[in-house]
Amino acid sequence: MIQITRTISIDEDEIRYDFVRASGPGGQNVNKVATAVQLRFNVQRCSSLPEDVRERLVRIAGKRMSGDSILILDARRFRTQEGNRRDAINRLIELIRKAVGRPKLRRQTRPTLASKRRRLDFKNHRGGTKRLRRSSPFIED
Repeated sequence: MIQITRTISIDEDEIRYDFVRASGPGGQNVNKVATAVQLRFNVQRCSSLPEDVRERLVRIAGKRMSGDSILILDARRFRTQEGNRRDAINRLIELIRKAVGRPKLRRQTRPTLASKRRRLDFKNHRGGTKRLRRSSPFIED
């Protein structure tokens, strides 16, 4: 069991790992050993995630979600399978923890009278500066 929060934990059987060849450092070894990890996690089939957390997780994951609601995380930062597997699990845990927290509702506000005055004063000052730069057609040499 992978503990996400006090109330949410995921069974390791719900996560599938595929090991593929990674690009990057490793020399000739990179062509022989499959060290990169593709973590696959079916969000809709996971029974331990509450519905609202699932919806937020799908929204947060974005392009990492496949069409059939499978979250795919690629991990290829380390040179070992075990390091990349741990990295992928940690990234999955962080994504789910981010989805657990409810976003704050934005309360619409209006600009204050002082901020409106400051804006208009700045616009007037800026317009005056530009007006001084203009050449006047009435002044002759």
